[in-house]
Amino acid sequence: MTGEVAVLGAGMHPWGKWGRGFVEYGVVAARAALADAGVEWREVGSIVGADTVRGGYPGYVAGATFAKALGWQGARVASVYAACASGAQALDTARAQILSGLADVVLVVGADAAPKGFFRPAGGDRPDDPDWLRFRVLGATNPTYFGLYARRRMAVHGDTVDDFAQVKVKNAALGALNPNARYRKRVTAEEVAASAVVADPLRLLDICATSDGGAAVVLSSMEFARRHGAADPVRIRAVSTVTPRYPNTVLDLPDIATDSAVAVEPAAGTFRASIARAAYEEAGIGPEDLSLAEVYDLSTALELQWYEDLGLCEEGEAAKLLREGVTALGGRIPVNVSGGLASFGEAVPAQAIAQVCELTWQLRGSAGDRQVAGARVGITANQGLFGHGSSVIAVR
Repeated sequence: MTGEVAVLGAGMHPWGKWGRGFVEYGVVAARAALADAGVEWREVGSIVGADTVRGGYPGYVAGATFAKALGWQGARVASVYAACASGAQALDTARAQILSGLADVVLVVGADAAPKGFFRPAGGDRPDDPDWLRFRVLGATNPTYFGLYARRRMAVHGDTVDDFAQVKVKNAALGALNPNARYRKRVTAEEVAASAVVADPLRLLDICATSDGGAAVVLSSMEFARRHGAADPVRIRAVSTVTPRYPNTVLDLPDIATDSAVAVEPAAGTFRASIARAAYEEAGIGPEDLSLAEVYDLSTALELQWYEDLGLCEEGEAAKLLREGVTALGGRIPVNVSGGLASFGEAVPAQAIAQVCELTWQLRGSAGDRQVAGARVGITANQGLFGHGSSVIAVR
């Protein structure tokens, strides 16, 4: 176990398609987090920005951009990119600065103004870029991979399209209760089934959208939190940012081939399972200790996969967990009580930070109608392109 850091404040700019720049969304989220923490911007010793990247090219230098927008005051600055895991890597950077004594208070910000439609590669030829290759060699958009993952679950575990639809039904009902969600409308399984097929077997309502939005948290040392009057703050106990182990024998976006296992025995578990395992080991807990989980439901089928990767059930039993209501609000281990990506859409650099915002509000008991009763321990999980693991465990 490493030392803990306090989450003093959390803030978001609502998700949507607002037609404005990412800086505006990030500044709104940052100011909300600072206000929630009761901390002045001039008290912040460091700011860490989660970058956004389009097709392998850096989009924005986020840390300094947000620092300038909030008003130069001499704070340290860092910018972090790890695709969908950028927010967790930014949190890990902030935590390291606090635990090393470089800063007492760190502001972490991520925001995005996402393009319309599927993410696509930047122009030009880059044959050494796996993201470029999968578009140009296979013509495989993200939903193509999501459909392949879903087909694999159907073939290996017997999941059905109705199981996938029920994930959307659950998450949409929770998103309807979240003022920061982009989609705040309940849906039925029949409506999911009636939506257009995008990547068989997944339909439009099985796949998350691309969205604009921003999220921020204020982290501090435990000593600063006590001086600041926060006697019992939410605390970050673990951050997992592991990479895959060779040979990786499970095909993962954006790769177009697996590693050979002829000479080296594959690891006992998959990459995604190792992400959560590292977080559990660092925090000194297990899945049985969790009160809730926020996972990266890029598609309904991928949410089911996370149930197994987090150890919430045995392999192949995720759909059973869903059908029994275990992952619904009021169940033994609610998953995506924020509404998940199904209700938000994906604002890449902000999403992992938004997951921690939700854990913070839940562990404080301030999540309103979507509150998990007695929440004490929460976990987030997602996976960024190119082998970026992301999992955060927060406790109170």
